[in-house]
Amino acid sequence: MTVHAHGVISAPAADIALALLAAGAVAAYLAGVVISRRRGRPWSTGRVMLWCGGVAAGAASVIGPLANAAHESFVAHMTTHLLAGMVAPVLLVLAAPVTLALRSLAVTPARRLSRVLGSAPARFVAHPITATALSAGGLWLIYVTPIVDAMREVPLVHVAVHAHLLLAGYLFTAAVIGLDPRPHPWSRALVVAVIVLAMAAHAILAKYLYANPPAGFAFADVQTGAQVMYYAGAWVEAVVVVIFCARWYRAAAPRAATAP
Repeated sequence: MTVHAHGVISAPAADIALALLAAGAVAAYLAGVVISRRRGRPWSTGRVMLWCGGVAAGAASVIGPLANAAHESFVAHMTTHLLAGMVAPVLLVLAAPVTLALRSLAVTPARRLSRVLGSAPARFVAHPITATALSAGGLWLIYVTPIVDAMREVPLVHVAVHAHLLLAGYLFTAAVIGLDPRPHPWSRALVVAVIVLAMAAHAILAKYLYANPPAGFAFADVQTGAQVMYYAGAWVEAVVVVIFCARWYRAAAPRAATAP
C-alpha cells in the first residue's frame, strides 16, 4: 500500500474488489440480455451500451487516476461527484435494468422482485420527494459537515459517499424519467416540482462552494470545481428535462390524436 498526502492510503485490494463489482454488474446485465433474446424477446444493443457506460462512469469515480486525483484537486473531486451522482444514474436508468430482470428471471424470482418493488418501503424510498431529499439533501450534507474532509482521509468514506451519490442519483433519475415499470406512477406536477427543487438546490450549492471553499483545497481550484458543478451539472439536468418532456409528449400524443 502507498501513502499519499493528507494520510490517504491507496488500497489495491479495494480497487480490485470495486473493479470486480463493476465487471459483475456488466456480466449480470449481459446474462439477462442473452436470456431475454433466447426467449424471443429482443433487447436493444443501445441499452447494453448505456448500462456499460453507466457502470464505467460509476467505477471511474472511485478507482483509477481521476479518483486518486480527487484527494488533492477539487476539480477532480467534483468531476467524480458528477460522474457518480448524475452521469452514471442517467445512463443506468435509461438501460432499464428492472425491466430486463423481470424478462430474464424465472417466474418465481420475477414475482418476488415485483412484490419487493411494490412494497411500502420500496415505494417510500423511490418516491420523488424522498429521492430528492436523498440526492440533493445528501449532497448538501457532504459539504456542510466534516464528511468532505473525511473523504480525503479515509478511503472507505470516499467509497461510501460515492455509493450514496450513485444510489440516490439513480432513485431520483428513476423517479423522473424511469423506463422501468412502477406500481404507482407519480403525478407529473409532482415530478416537475422535484426537478425544479433539485436543480435549484444543485445551483445554490455550487454558488455556496464558490464563495465558501472547503478547507484544504486551493481557493482558485475550488472556484473552478464549483463552476464545473454548476455548468456541467446543468447540462446533465438539461438532458433529464428533455427526456422527461419527450416521454410526457409521447404519453399525451395518443390521447391528443383521438380527441374530438
